[in-house]
Amino acid sequence: MSITATTAEPTGAADARRGPRRTPRWHTLRALKGAAFAAPFFVGFLFVFVIPVGYAVYESLFSERSSGLGIGGQERVFVGLDNFSRALDDGAFWASVGRVLVFACVQIPLMLALALAMALLLDQIATRTAHRFRLAFLVPYMIPGVVAALMWMYLYSPRLGPLTDALGVLGVDADFYASEMLWVSMGNLLTWHGVGYNMLIIYGALRAVPREVFDAARVDGAGELRIAWSIKVPFVRGALVLTGMLAIIQMLQIFNEPLLFRQVAPETVTKSYTPIMLIYYQAFDSNDYGYAAALSVILALVVGAISFIFYKFTNRPQS
Repeated sequence: MSITATTAEPTGAADARRGPRRTPRWHTLRALKGAAFAAPFFVGFLFVFVIPVGYAVYESLFSERSSGLGIGGQERVFVGLDNFSRALDDGAFWASVGRVLVFACVQIPLMLALALAMALLLDQIATRTAHRFRLAFLVPYMIPGVVAALMWMYLYSPRLGPLTDALGVLGVDADFYASEMLWVSMGNLLTWHGVGYNMLIIYGALRAVPREVFDAARVDGAGELRIAWSIKVPFVRGALVLTGMLAIIQMLQIFNEPLLFRQVAPETVTKSYTPIMLIYYQAFDSNDYGYAAALSVILALVVGAISFIFYKFTNRPQS
């Protein structure tokens, strides 16, 4: 009787003889499909964001200057960082940034507080009824910004609008185009136009909260106000941070409303009333495209820095 001994071959030697492992084909196909779904976003991001920003940086390095004694027209010259240095010393630009920031510190909290209150009230009613109110609250946001501004300018008009006459009956003499009332008029317009959109984001966050949490609080004896303040508001903190950051970005780029209000109050709404207005008039009124591009780049950096600081200090984990 003979016994045959077999020696097991090392695993590494067997793998080396079979060659390198190949990724299954379905893994490759799945990766390609994922890339195909993401391709439209990256293409849009490239053409809508990356290329325009790169072109603005490129334009900011040049300037149009008179050639010869000024009778030979304009010539395009490379000025390096001169436009940025000029922008950093531009008092009108930084005054416009500060003016908009002060306005944002008042208007944005009021708008978000109103949106939060509307979302909390909407969360209290039946789902079927809430759908109808949700659509009604969103209607102002569906109106284009220019159309909304023109509509409110008509309502504010002392000759044609009904608001002045209605307040006059109550004994209030209101001039919505006066210098001290102009920011109030624009703030009311911006709040009316944007509160529905912010309410919808907050309401969506509220609907994601498990209803069992509220039922448990009611069993423990908590009232609706206590539930709203201690449970619902903390749960929608992320939505409030998101809407606040979006509102800050939008506010620093405000353009349509002051540009239209300039038609009725040119002595108050100057060409440097907001940063975007200053950039617009530098580019298309003074034909100083290089300087306008430098201002645009600096404004983008300011918006990014303020948004980052706001997100950093408001999106802290709850203890």
